[in-house]
Amino acid sequence: MLSRLWPGMQLPMVVLHFVFVGLPFPDPPLAWFLGSLLCLVGPASPLCIWPLGAPQTWTLTFVHLSVHPQCRMECRDVPAETVYDVLHDIEYRKKWDSNVIETFDIARLTVNADVGYYSWRCPKPLKNRDVITLRSWLPMGADYIIMNYSVKHPKYPPRKDLVRAVSIQTGYLIQSTGPKNSVITYLAQVDPKGSLPKWVVNKSSQFLAPKAMKKMYKACMKYPEWKQKHQPHFKPWLHPEQSPLPSVALSELSVQHADSLENIDESTVAESRDERGAGGEGSDDDSSLN
Repeated sequence: MLSRLWPGMQLPMVVLHFVFVGLPFPDPPLAWFLGSLLCLVGPASPLCIWPLGAPQTWTLTFVHLSVHPQCRMECRDVPAETVYDVLHDIEYRKKWDSNVIETFDIARLTVNADVGYYSWRCPKPLKNRDVITLRSWLPMGADYIIMNYSVKHPKYPPRKDLVRAVSIQTGYLIQSTGPKNSVITYLAQVDPKGSLPKWVVNKSSQFLAPKAMKKMYKACMKYPEWKQKHQPHFKPWLHPEQSPLPSVALSELSVQHADSLENIDESTVAESRDERGAGGEGSDDDSSLN
């Protein structure tokens, strides 16, 4: 159960206060991201987070200074738990995410945190990107949260054929609106590393992001049928004892800061004819989901 107790005054700086009942005490990054999503605001500066004494009861207070755009989508005929499964299922992502080049889990930190690798295709002729992220997730009754941020892993340094991007704060809030309906809110603060041309920024905001959400919605609709044929009971994000991943200590990782990576200047790159004609978004063919 989540209750907003005091929204604060509507000033350029807004203080927000939440109390959480019946939820495990989270690590600060997860709590910080949760506050940003719940309040539909941009990067939040946590002021304090502390337990209240009762079991699984804690409070979070933070301040936000700016508003950032988010993507929000209503998922009719898709329950929240299905959206949660789709976002976690790495094998299914390889089926529906036409932008993915390679993705895999590397290691786990806790029962609800792991480290993973993801590389994706960028609109031609830009260089493709990849990222190493520490991901955390938290079921909140009928709702769910998944968030990640970039880290360095000693066995996965930047590759010469890809540009290492940085996830500053990225994730999803999945809220149940009924037994068979849900709403998903997506918040992304990503540094793609490099000076990108204006046409890339415009295309991403106007076409790529909305179409990606639409494609994910279609994937959610087909997931139950697909999962029945592909290890239907294997869901380590729900049953951590199923996880085959090796453990990694937090001391082996460090936060990946954007300023420590090479900056690629692609600001003068022109859009290719193929990208201009096709929208650079891949096929809408859903046959791979069967």
